[in-house]
Amino acid sequence: MNIAGLQKKLLAAARAHREKRIMARLAEKPAMDLLSIWNRTLWQAVAPCVATMLLLGVWTFLSQGSDNPGETLAADLENSLYVPLDNQTEAW
Repeated sequence: MNIAGLQKKLLAAARAHREKRIMARLAEKPAMDLLSIWNRTLWQAVAPCVATMLLLGVWTFLSQGSDNPGETLAADLENSLYVPLDNQTEAW
């Protein structure tokens, strides 16, 4: 068995059908995976989101100590929501 001659014949046959090889490679092309694209995009957005969260957390922490009048935000919200209900003199 002449391996070198067989190899030359196979390579010549493959070169003769160049279009079929290209079309076979096109058929093997994998479909676009939307889940992997979404996953990559979310991982790229992690760093800016974490940086924004840390900056806003530090800003909130530092701003509470400087101008805090003694009343918390929850108490202020409760007072502003119940102000219309505290007017007992008005008759419906």
